[in-house]
Amino acid sequence: MKIITVIICTFLVNIHCLAFEKNTAAIQTELVTQSLLLDIKNINNEFLVAVGERGHIIRSSDGIDWQQMLVPTKATLTSVFFLSSKLGWAVGHDSTILHSQDGGISWSLQQSLPQLERPLLSVLFSDALHGMAVGAYGSFFETSNGGITWQQAFHLSLLSEEDTSYLMELKKEDTQAYLEERSSLLPHFNRVFENKGTFYLAGELGLLASSFDNGKTWQRFAEIYQGSFFDIAQVSQQRLLAVGLRGNIFTKSSEISPWQKIEVDTKALLNSIVL
Repeated sequence: MKIITVIICTFLVNIHCLAFEKNTAAIQTELVTQSLLLDIKNINNEFLVAVGERGHIIRSSDGIDWQQMLVPTKATLTSVFFLSSKLGWAVGHDSTILHSQDGGISWSLQQSLPQLERPLLSVLFSDALHGMAVGAYGSFFETSNGGITWQQAFHLSLLSEEDTSYLMELKKEDTQAYLEERSSLLPHFNRVFENKGTFYLAGELGLLASSFDNGKTWQRFAEIYQGSFFDIAQVSQQRLLAVGLRGNIFTKSSEISPWQKIEVDTKALLNSIVL
């Protein structure tokens, strides 16, 4: 009995150590600028912030000299967003959400859910209180208090008609099976974007959607191809641009016009639009 007790205690200690290790601060390293970086933002032409693997966040006022910031996680960070020169958020693996109130100099942890095993890939705030973070397998989190608390949301309208019908039938037969299946049916959400009160979402399986009520409800655009979209942006007063796999670029010139493919001489994956 004593031997068994020792083994169990050792196992629990190891579990605790692993959990602690995942939430410890990112290691400070002189080689941080040579590590994998996944997103960069120019904040009002005042400074640059880039994020990447192992919780790395670096900041520069001139794009030449970079300083690594203290960050309370080692999770890989995939996206960063600043609402103003002061207020910023970064998201990444383990459904991690970080927040800065001083222009990216210091960061606090708002959310970490490693048990979900789902990375967040994009974050957006419409004002200091209302924001959303989206990612793999339909991950969608919302906040109405600046990120103090985050709630997971599920938007049925982002499913295809076929998947929606299947879920509704399953819900009638088995509620638990419905909830489990629902969590795996949605595609990856790769980018959320806002322009003058209209929100756009781009994702896997040809997903493009828009929202006119701060992301509370979403409407899918008519499907234009089955591949993934990685970014969507409004590039002029009415013109939308969406980019994705194998050099696919589509444009939409007005609210009522159809999406049109733009032929380009590349099959490269296009993952970002820079305005």
